[in-house]
Amino acid sequence: MGFGEINRHLYRLCLEDDRIEVAVISDIGRPEILVYLLEAESKRNKGKLNVKLEGNYLVSKNGRARFVKGIAPTDVPWDAFDVDVVVDATGKYRSRKEMQGHLDAGAKRVILSSLPSDQIDRIVINGVNRQTMKKSDRLISAGSSTTNATAIMLKIIDEAFGVDYAMLTTVHSYTADQPLRDTVGTDFRRSRSAAENIIPNDTPTPRWIPEIMPEFKGRIEGTALNVPIPAGSLLDLTMVLKDNSVTVEQVDQAIEKAAAKLPGVVEICEDPIVSVDVVGNRHSVIYDKQATMRSKGKMLKILIWYHNTLAMGSRIKDLILAYEKINEEGGVK
Repeated sequence: MGFGEINRHLYRLCLEDDRIEVAVISDIGRPEILVYLLEAESKRNKGKLNVKLEGNYLVSKNGRARFVKGIAPTDVPWDAFDVDVVVDATGKYRSRKEMQGHLDAGAKRVILSSLPSDQIDRIVINGVNRQTMKKSDRLISAGSSTTNATAIMLKIIDEAFGVDYAMLTTVHSYTADQPLRDTVGTDFRRSRSAAENIIPNDTPTPRWIPEIMPEFKGRIEGTALNVPIPAGSLLDLTMVLKDNSVTVEQVDQAIEKAAAKLPGVVEICEDPIVSVDVVGNRHSVIYDKQATMRSKGKMLKILIWYHNTLAMGSRIKDLILAYEKINEEGGVK
């Protein structure tokens, strides 16, 4: 539901895997324009996409995905399409009650492409708490790109050295809900032009990290800066360690060890990259090895890059397959 940037990335990722069929796409936009955007992004990312629009169907080697115009979760009869999982990437329906509408309409599971607005069955971050997944989970979030990067890195550093406190700043590419020119919005700063300004913003990541990692309750805060670039984001994560003897070399070694265990999720970068260099990269954590800093005390600062929408599409696909594996091992309770 919602064929914005994340779900368009997810669609292309699903074409690479015959285990997943996209059966239906719900969006309020005209199908011909949605397909046009899908093809334009593929060309920009130097990818080859063999799809065509036949009536209300997007046809590919993956199958025939039916376009339907649904506004609310209850608008689409998911059971009529034999849908196993609905990926809601609208950014609008994030409460438990709203997500339940998808189940009431016949879906077996719902995965959010963003953080929820209240308690749901589970938020799953690959490399952090995937072991907590249950067959009975119905309403699930794959987190956010910032939450994935933060939680993964916190776990790596905390397990290796111990972390007392953490403070994050996500330097984030502008989003579709920001105006290109100054216009009245719901918030003073978010009423300013995303194409012209660095805009301080809130991030829900510090609120939800303790739900994923209870040991960090009361020990993490953070903020966001939306910047005038279309893709490529940066997490500035500063941590107060329990040990003041940790070296940058030891930090590098701990992250390299974790990267070997999480291929496709964590990557080490030794080059002096900038934001455009991570566009098209599917990892949730691209560790900038040149940027790590240690103070004389216990403070550690690291920089992590990520292509936020593509990384989220990749983690959602991983999550779909992870729950399917649970299904195959004993069925959904």
